[in-house]
Amino acid sequence: MTVIDAHLHFWSLATPGHEWPTAETPALHRDFGPGDLRAATAPAALAGAVLVQSQPTDADTDWMLALAAREPLVLGVVGWVDLTAADAPGRIAHLAAQPKMRALRPMLQAIEDSEWLLGDAVAPAIAAMAAHGLRLDALAQPRHLPMLARFVDRWPDLPVVIDHAAKPDAASGVLDPWRDDIAALAARGVYCKLSGLRTEQAPGQSADDLASYVDHLTTCFGARLMWGSDWPVLTRFGATYAEWLADAKRLAGLSGAASERLFAGCAREFYAQSLSDALAGELP
Repeated sequence: MTVIDAHLHFWSLATPGHEWPTAETPALHRDFGPGDLRAATAPAALAGAVLVQSQPTDADTDWMLALAAREPLVLGVVGWVDLTAADAPGRIAHLAAQPKMRALRPMLQAIEDSEWLLGDAVAPAIAAMAAHGLRLDALAQPRHLPMLARFVDRWPDLPVVIDHAAKPDAASGVLDPWRDDIAALAARGVYCKLSGLRTEQAPGQSADDLASYVDHLTTCFGARLMWGSDWPVLTRFGATYAEWLADAKRLAGLSGAASERLFAGCAREFYAQSLSDALAGELP
């Protein structure tokens, strides 16, 4: 089975403005790049990946785009822009012209105001994203889901994907109100990533404890659910790339075209041009 990883990270500690990881997370406090990814994914048939921002800086986005330009494994980039900046629309237009630039990700989880994305200050930037064909990766928590429902109603022409299924409280096994709130977004045509759930568990919990979450996501989102590793953050919690890939396959319980859709086709469709061009002739 061919795999497109819809969500992973590279970083260089030397990049200006690098904030995380710090020395307090020693397993991650080093550079991670394509060579590390190839070593981690050797058993998998990885066709490519979507590279997602990890720093709230222009420098990080520029660094990712430069790396992506010379790295065939990177099929698309999800960057960052200060959406409240006066020059945000111009910056967005510039980024959208880069061949592998596909989406932007404001770090909502780090913003105290759960309604921030609905504010007037970000509206010009959101309009520019829609006008230039970019998507929105929503780094959300359960507290953001009611707001996101209003957001997608307001901006119907902006494709949205929810990263890490909005990080439900898997450590405590809490399903509600996450379950109803994320179903409401699925009903609006939003996409979602089956990623990051292992990092929301408590130490020692089994991937099997995620079964209720995965079942709900596959039921609600169907063909609009895409798999992502959240590598290398995933390794901080004791799971390997191959283990999470195998766990996700088992928990999703899909086969044939439905499995191909989860592990490759959905990401290719959502992130559009760069992925389909890069894999032309390789996938049906």
